[in-house]
Amino acid sequence: MIAETVCSAVSAAGLGIAAVTAYRRRFLTAVRVAAYALVPIGLVMTGVVEWLADTAFSPVAWAGFAVLGVAWALFMITRTVERRRGGTRKERKQARAAAQRDAVAPDASAPSLGAGAAPAAKPAPKPANASRGEDDFSDIEAILKKHGI
Repeated sequence: MIAETVCSAVSAAGLGIAAVTAYRRRFLTAVRVAAYALVPIGLVMTGVVEWLADTAFSPVAWAGFAVLGVAWALFMITRTVERRRGGTRKERKQARAAAQRDAVAPDASAPSLGAGAAPAAKPAPKPANASRGEDDFSDIEAILKKHGI
């Protein structure tokens, strides 16, 4: 009884807000607010609110929600396990058969470089007496000379 009264009050308040919005010449918004305001009274008239009130205070209904939650958790666990394994048994069998059909011959596993390909040339070793610090400064000097500094 109280839920129906609350829903009726919410609908009346919403329709009042829609009227004020329409008075301000915002008709599209006013119609949208009116539509939202009519939802609670429509739920009362169809009996959904009474059903929800009966369900909310029923221990059997809450036990049913708990069973649905356990079922959902079991579905999610099986999906997770299935993804880690790589699908269902039928899918794994098909994947194995496809892998055997597409297998590469052992002779083809070595890369073919062709007759004219030669290995890349190694850079020339630096003189042993040149230190690392001198190379850095010579590079910097070359850059500065290039820019006229």
